[in-house]
Amino acid sequence: MNYSIAFGWIDYDISRAPEWDRAQIHRLGRHLGYRLVWPDERSVLRVADQARNARADLVILPAPDHLSPLELNAVMDVTDIETVAPRLSFARWAFAKVGP
Repeated sequence: MNYSIAFGWIDYDISRAPEWDRAQIHRLGRHLGYRLVWPDERSVLRVADQARNARADLVILPAPDHLSPLELNAVMDVTDIETVAPRLSFARWAFAKVGP
C-alpha cells in the first residue's frame, strides 16, 4: 500500500500533555490515511524545511498555537496543515500565474 506522508509536529514548550498530543496526531494521521513521520529531535531546521525534506504532503499539529503565525505561513507554502483540536484544515498556498 502506498501512503502519503504526514509530518507530526508538537511544540514541547506549549504542550501540556505531549504523549496525549502524539497519540491524537497518530490517530488523525491514520484516520486521514497518511504514514506519519516525526522530526529529528536534534534538528535546528524550521518546520517548513523539515516537512519539505521529509517530502510530506501534510503537517499535523495538536492545535494551531504550536506554530507561530510566520511559521504557519511558511509551512503553508510547502504542505497542507491539519490540527487535532480544534479540528481545522489549512490548505497550502496556491500560486497562479497572472498575465496574458
